[in-house]
Amino acid sequence: MRSFWNERAREDAYYFVDNRLEYGDPDLEQFWRDGELDLNRLLSALGAEVGRAEIVVDIGCGVGRLTRPLAARAAYVYGIDISSEMIARARRHHLDLGNVEWIAGDGATLAPLGDASVDGCVSHVVFQHIPDPEITFGYIREMGRVLRPGGWAAFQVSNAPAVHERRVGFRARMDRVRAATGRHPRGQDDPAWRGSSVDLADLREAARSSGLELARIVGEGTLLCLVLARKACAVDGPRRPDPARKGPGLH
Repeated sequence: MRSFWNERAREDAYYFVDNRLEYGDPDLEQFWRDGELDLNRLLSALGAEVGRAEIVVDIGCGVGRLTRPLAARAAYVYGIDISSEMIARARRHHLDLGNVEWIAGDGATLAPLGDASVDGCVSHVVFQHIPDPEITFGYIREMGRVLRPGGWAAFQVSNAPAVHERRVGFRARMDRVRAATGRHPRGQDDPAWRGSSVDLADLREAARSSGLELARIVGEGTLLCLVLARKACAVDGPRRPDPARKGPGLH
């Protein structure tokens, strides 16, 4: 997956983060504006909010479309992505953000974040592109590992298997021809783009195994299935982060 997303970042990072944009000629003002709107929609639909003193991780951050509005709300944000090319672009775009740390991840875990080191996890339009649901479930278990007692996770998965089937027919064939000549996005048939859906019963079990409870699900049976999970509180309540401390969740 890393090589695929590095190639897509070099091809057109903005389109492959948000394919509502025009390929090859993205409206960057709209790109960043819609990042904040999408974050608002995700949190509002799930009844979640980001606290001013919280430490949050943006899983699959890309070039930081949601990371930036998260940084305006939280004390500290980790942006993690499998693509080193995306991370390099994110760093260049956000030199002004002193409360964000960009991490090129391993594509399977939230390393190097430590156990019980963050208050919230966010992921949007990321897990739908993962070709193996077991990898997605692994990330869910990782959320349970890195969240502190009382922590929350707001994320999106696909719960619509048909969406991920390989496209067939005349239009699909023409798109492949156009992609070969640079007039259409490449990689649309790659499993790393088509991704996979997840079974919600399996998702619930993965969450439970890491101490998470699924508190709300919105959009069951669709590509944009939104999920809110919570980590059980400790008896004496969750430990709060120190906003002045940089890199609080790293080993």
